[in-house]
Amino acid sequence: MKAMMLLTGNGALVILTSYEKVTTPSLLEKLAAKGIEKFIAYEIPLELAKQRYGGHFGTVMGDVHETDDLRVLDFNGDRAFRMFHFDELGPPVAYQSDAAKAA
Repeated sequence: MKAMMLLTGNGALVILTSYEKVTTPSLLEKLAAKGIEKFIAYEIPLELAKQRYGGHFGTVMGDVHETDDLRVLDFNGDRAFRMFHFDELGPPVAYQSDAAKAA
């Protein structure tokens, strides 16, 4: 499982995913289905995400209505953005779909 912060047009969000990379086509399809077609992603060390989110992390992991390939840990952009320092995050990965380029 990986934790990632996505900076999108609507703000920051933190996701959990079983995909190795945020640019895996299947994950990009799931994000696009949620209206996310352009973002900058940063990997968050999983243990750090567990520590910062505490019991909420366990709740999200135990939600049977979500799948392991995409779980939203935090959709409150302000909180998600303030939760981590840039020096705690992995290198940025920028992504923009062809549909986002055409818009």
